[in-house]
Amino acid sequence: MDLLIFDLDGTLVDSKLDLANAVNATLKQLGRSPLANELIYSYVGDGAPMLIRRALGPDASEDLAQQALEFFLRYYREHMLDHTRPYPGVEEALERLYVHGVKMAVLTNKPVRFSQELVQGLGLDRYFFRVYGGNSFEQKKPDPTGVYALLQESGTPKERALMVGDSAVDVRTARNAGIRVCGVTYGFQPQSLVDEPPDFLVDDLRQLADLVIQARQGGEAAILSSPPDTRRPDFSSR
Repeated sequence: MDLLIFDLDGTLVDSKLDLANAVNATLKQLGRSPLANELIYSYVGDGAPMLIRRALGPDASEDLAQQALEFFLRYYREHMLDHTRPYPGVEEALERLYVHGVKMAVLTNKPVRFSQELVQGLGLDRYFFRVYGGNSFEQKKPDPTGVYALLQESGTPKERALMVGDSAVDVRTARNAGIRVCGVTYGFQPQSLVDEPPDFLVDDLRQLADLVIQARQGGEAAILSSPPDTRRPDFSSR
């Protein structure tokens, strides 16, 4: 692989508590009862507008949804680094991949301004040549536009690119773009990978770094004795 395209929330960073706090602060502002954090986590992945719509419920008006979204974005921007941190092993994996010359980018449905500030605030920005968000293009993931842009900008053919994410949205994005995809078994929505499995799975991004570096150093034959994990995800015990 010459290009790795990472999802952000649930893949590189554990941002779920800050997102849940921002959603519940929004609901409080509107005089509504808070939602359970676990329920809010299940709403993440399709961008801030959809997150707020899901939190408000199907009967919310357009005006209310817009009002709620504006408050949510203001609150979240001020608090998005309160608790958010990279997942264990992420910084080590990114450093190793960076040293070995692997091009890396972020493609998320989070608004691009927030995504860039979050990556920079956590000191991860030096690893990525580009950070694209949900409003960087006319269409969000799983539309493949963002992947196509990154392939063109990096000069990478499809067969040398890999999407990395925690949800079916990332799998569909990769399939729509015609590239391979690695799923992570942690994150916000790994259960969604059961029905839409990726090409392989890792429990830790350091595992992915091992596979990519071994393949770059010795070709595909170098990892035949320790192939990628292609098991079907099983989260029944989680």
